[in-house]
Amino acid sequence: MPPDATVDDRAMALLARSPYGRLSVSMGALPSVTVARHIVTDDEVVLRMHRGHGYHRACDGHVVAYGVDTVDAGEDEFWSVQCVGTARVGIPGPAELERFGAAPRTADGAPFEPVYLRVRPRFMTVHHIAGVPNRQPGQPG
Repeated sequence: MPPDATVDDRAMALLARSPYGRLSVSMGALPSVTVARHIVTDDEVVLRMHRGHGYHRACDGHVVAYGVDTVDAGEDEFWSVQCVGTARVGIPGPAELERFGAAPRTADGAPFEPVYLRVRPRFMTVHHIAGVPNRQPGQPG
């Protein structure tokens, strides 16, 4: 089935509204998930994560899933986006680095050492949930 340009455009627009998401990859035949900072370019999602965790080695050249949502926003509706594509380690250009902004100081107590992945989405999904019962962020619900 050909990609749905409307869904893809909406997904990229929603991704651009949120600075962090979750990267999913298989490491040693087990699923792993980590948080990453991202920016959206014309046709890619560029991720920044801590090199010390080693996720970039498992991701480079392999299919990954990257997701962003507003589930914890505390509103009565939320959306989620998932994109799936092949990740490649790469160095962002100066304009992209500027868009990322300052990196965290530490990750798990170690100095944060950035590494970057580029994901060109091949499949994208967008989900919208409305009428969520009133709750506070972080509250089970």
